[in-house]
Amino acid sequence: MTQELIDLKTSILEGRYADALAIVDELEGMSKQANLRQIKSFLRILLILLIKNQLEQRLTNSWAASIRNAIREIKAVNLKDNQKSYYINKDEWETVIEEVIEDAIADASEEVLNRKYTRSQLSAILDRSQILTTATKFLALTYTYSAKELPAIMDDYLAQLAGGEDWINRINS
Repeated sequence: MTQELIDLKTSILEGRYADALAIVDELEGMSKQANLRQIKSFLRILLILLIKNQLEQRLTNSWAASIRNAIREIKAVNLKDNQKSYYINKDEWETVIEEVIEDAIADASEEVLNRKYTRSQLSAILDRSQILTTATKFLALTYTYSAKELPAIMDDYLAQLAGGEDWINRINS
């Protein structure tokens, strides 16, 4: 990006405004792609944890914290600078999840039940529709609740996961 900024400055100083605008467009595209990569990275983490939860039928404190963090970070990165629009709209998550889920399954196969399943075995036994539904429900929260409200709201949703009742009762007792 440094070279693009140098080229932008040079174009402006030389009065080549069309070239400068083209560079600005390129920089905007690079920024959007970086944000989408970051969102997909947090989404992959969320999916790995939901896969682990589904197959191991439990929820640990660290998993809950990581799910909350992934949702919080997705909210922060997904909101554009204008604070009014998003890189990924609420109705677009299914497509994005489909792009990321295979990597999440591969990574989860290294963690679920002490590596009991290969990637293909895990893929075959996984209830993808449940993962998609749960992930979409969690992601929808980012459009409704503020960053300040999300942690408390997330606890209610985490409690609904497999093992969530045991997890929430440990927190509250």
